[in-house]
Amino acid sequence: MSTPTRTELPVQALPPIVTAEEWEAAAAELRAAEKAHMRAGDELAARRRRMPMVEFGSYTFRGANGPATLLDLFEGRLQLVVYQFMSGPPWCEGCCMFTDQISELAHIHARDTTVANVSLARYEDLAALRERMGWQVPFYSCAGTDFAADCGTAEGFGLSVFLRHGDRVFRTYFTNGRGVEAVGTVWSILDRTPLGRQETWEDTPPGRPQSAPYDWWRLHDEY
Repeated sequence: MSTPTRTELPVQALPPIVTAEEWEAAAAELRAAEKAHMRAGDELAARRRRMPMVEFGSYTFRGANGPATLLDLFEGRLQLVVYQFMSGPPWCEGCCMFTDQISELAHIHARDTTVANVSLARYEDLAALRERMGWQVPFYSCAGTDFAADCGTAEGFGLSVFLRHGDRVFRTYFTNGRGVEAVGTVWSILDRTPLGRQETWEDTPPGRPQSAPYDWWRLHDEY
């Protein structure tokens, strides 16, 4: 069912009309607040990079190539971002909207990070939904495992970040509820990981990889 489109708002709902000078003053004040909000976000990302980690156990998922371990979900990269997709059908509109807006994966892969969706639903149903929606992000079924429960999502949704050290897997971050709303762009995904954007301006613990801003950026088919 489509949402009706309004052609005109009632006048009392419109923003106030001001002079150009008044608008410039209001815009400057707002920009200052936005910059402060952005700097606070950078400080939060720095705190995420200093979060401790907890080792995660062994699970067997089912994906496009059959059985897969949690280590397999990394696809050989160092970091893994997992969105716990609610079971269906019928499918959760919020989980579908979240997946719709995940950024081009090549940019995230370029920072040694993999994104995957995991669900308690049957893999056959997940694969059909993924094909229907034209999504890039891989799907895995965790049905029959304790993965969702161990992540604290059970039948719900949430976002976890994992770091690989050799064959050991550690969980470094988790959010759910409205905490997931802010995630989806390249930057917002990387800002939740222990390695971050891996750019030299970031406040990052010693020994983490870093390179100059912009130098690693490519057109997504040129990585």
